[in-house]
Amino acid sequence: MLTIAWDVDDTLNDLMYIWFEEWWRSKHPDCRLSYEDLTENPPHRLLGITKTDYQDSLDTFRLSGHYSRLLPNPAVLRWFEEHGHRYRHIVLTAVPRVAASISASWVMTHFGAWLRTFHFVPTPRSSDSIPAYESSKAEYLKWLGLADVFIDDNPGSVREVRSLGIRSYLTSRPWNGGGMDIDLILESLVNISET
Repeated sequence: MLTIAWDVDDTLNDLMYIWFEEWWRSKHPDCRLSYEDLTENPPHRLLGITKTDYQDSLDTFRLSGHYSRLLPNPAVLRWFEEHGHRYRHIVLTAVPRVAASISASWVMTHFGAWLRTFHFVPTPRSSDSIPAYESSKAEYLKWLGLADVFIDDNPGSVREVRSLGIRSYLTSRPWNGGGMDIDLILESLVNISET
């Protein structure tokens, strides 16, 4: 049985879209950018703010209760309902330590029937003083040694994990210059299991 390692934000959900459209734009009505204009991640330069200010805004969104109310990507949820039982699943996300429990709770609430383990590589924050283990998802998966397939929106992570010999898919988002539509990725997963 294949093991799929899933990213959470912008793969299982639409965090950046919801944060930008419902949180950032409501507090910055003069912002002329659209979600499709967020061609960099993190998008702080495009927003005209510092990276720390962007991270603070995203963390405040996460901790405010808004993250807990995010809906799962409907196509992904349907795929899990129809095909999830054919695979083992883990989550591997990059999230600040302060928000990891919120992310884990969200994952278990929406995908807990299939996803049995939650792993994270802490996104550094200046307020954190924690031991440094693996600093990337590729390093983490190399240490863990379990994944056959990896799905993420970060091209750097996908490239690094692919170099380990793990089949990797990049979900299409404005900031990653392409990737695959999530429906095509999900269809590919079904085809992998049938071969």
